[in-house]
Amino acid sequence: SQGPISGVNKDIAVLQCHGDCDPLVPLMFGSLTVEKLKSMINPANVTFKTYSGLMHSSSLEEMMDVKEFIDKHLPPVD
Repeated sequence: SQGPISGVNKDIAVLQCHGDCDPLVPLMFGSLTVEKLKSMINPANVTFKTYSGLMHSSSLEEMMDVKEFIDKHLPPVD
């Protein structure tokens, strides 16, 4: 078990994505996970996106959201 999240990690940005038709990890578990995360770090920095009809896989829409998140939060690579 890890200790409490502190310091700079309290302000880390998190993007959590979940398909609303995932048969392996039910959407309810994603919702519970995001609420737990919001209790551990700055809740304003936690984004939870759901994708209609998406099963336990990814989609172009999700990958574009991930790209946008990376572009926003990570410095560019030369």
